[in-house]
Amino acid sequence: MEPYYTFHHELLSLKKKLMQVSTMVEERVRTAASCLVERNDEALRQLVLTDYEVDEMEVEIEEDCLKILALHQPVASDLRFIVAVIKINNEIERIADMAVSIALRIQSIYKKCDENGKAPNYWFYDYSEMSEKVIVMLKMSLDALVNRDSAMARQVFILDDDVDQMMKDAYDRVRDEIKRNPEQPGRLINMYLVARHLERIGDRATNISEEVVHLVEGTIVRSQ
Repeated sequence: MEPYYTFHHELLSLKKKLMQVSTMVEERVRTAASCLVERNDEALRQLVLTDYEVDEMEVEIEEDCLKILALHQPVASDLRFIVAVIKINNEIERIADMAVSIALRIQSIYKKCDENGKAPNYWFYDYSEMSEKVIVMLKMSLDALVNRDSAMARQVFILDDDVDQMMKDAYDRVRDEIKRNPEQPGRLINMYLVARHLERIGDRATNISEEVVHLVEGTIVRSQ
């Protein structure tokens, strides 16, 4: 079998695995966001229990990248692609971790509300706009990767500023609520941490977009 054919086949397999884990993680973020709107204890439980699936995929993809580097010693655009996959793979795994963290915070909030007999009042802050924007950022960054579209990747940078502002707004709301209801600090801090986790997903999506720009244009934009 020709070495180039083997190399090309391994690159295609690597792309397929990266898209597979990206789809898995995007679905997990959507599940976590939906549970901010409507309680679903089983979905939250499954989200936490199946985190290992993404972890295993991350390790497998990283091992594939190292194998390709060792056996084929790619150069130019192929080398840049492999390096980008290694970095993006890690970002995707961290996004999955953030989705799990959101699920754990939601579970804790539900538990506190149930214990206090306040089941109808889980939330005083609406996270729907923030979560929707974060999901758009994630989807755009992954689509930009698939299509090698640096223009789309750069659009994510603008959305990141919006998410940062929403996180600050959530912090202000939680701070004011703690002043009004100091007897529930744990629940309220968890509500702020939900916003923080969403903001971190946005940051990770931005990091993916930065890698896409570098992959397509050869330009490093992290410091800009």
